Amino acid sequence: MALLEVHDLEVNYGVIRAIKGISFEVNEGEIVTLIGANGAGKTTTMQSTVGLIPKKAGKVIFDGNDITKVPCHKIVHLGMTQVPEGRRIFQELTVYENLLMGAYSIKDKSGFKNDIESVYERFPRLAERRNQIAGTLSGGEQQMLAMGRAIMSHPKLLMLDEPSMGLSPLLVDQVFEIIKQINKDGTTVLLVEQNAGKSLAISDRAYVLENGEIVLSGTGKELSESEMVKKAYLGG
Repeated sequence: MALLEVHDLEVNYGVIRAIKGISFEVNEGEIVTLIGANGAGKTTTMQSTVGLIPKKAGKVIFDGNDITKVPCHKIVHLGMTQVPEGRRIFQELTVYENLLMGAYSIKDKSGFKNDIESVYERFPRLAERRNQIAGTLSGGEQQMLAMGRAIMSHPKLLMLDEPSMGLSPLLVDQVFEIIKQINKDGTTVLLVEQNAGKSLAISDRAYVLENGEIVLSGTGKELSESEMVKKAYLGG
């Protein structure tokens, strides 16, 4: 069953057609990845899906409900949470306070303590730095914090925009393992990534974007074995 359906999405930047009528879906329980080069339209697609960028045309269905015109600040209440490119943590707040902000949409706060402990268990480094100002964390720690903050909202769909950007190879491996575990624990994932090799390796399905259009789709395995994908994105 499709948790997220995007139909005929179009996005313009002035006279430039950034997204040219694309359609895709994310089924419940899947990891789905959008791959493509810089400027292909991956981030624009994600941001327009959640209402951060206006759509020229198209329809977005989430969990059976039409959310095309739902304001972005209300979408999180429906169970869709985004970890944006660049992490966007609250730099002046502590690790704990950032996690607290992630739970603002949860009406029943009775399980908050357990939720915090669950995040600390998944990200032991955050537990060690719970009282540290977030802006002083390393890049990898900030990425973990951004993911932990998103998990605090109990999302049905977690959307991750370039989570491996700027991280060392060791931390990249850790981030992808965390994504796999989050998905295994029951959260559906939509991933935007330039690291095609790593993302396809953990994806159930994937779509390739070029110049605002989907040019190829298939399972993660099928795309990782595609000659076109190998040549363009895997250095093969």
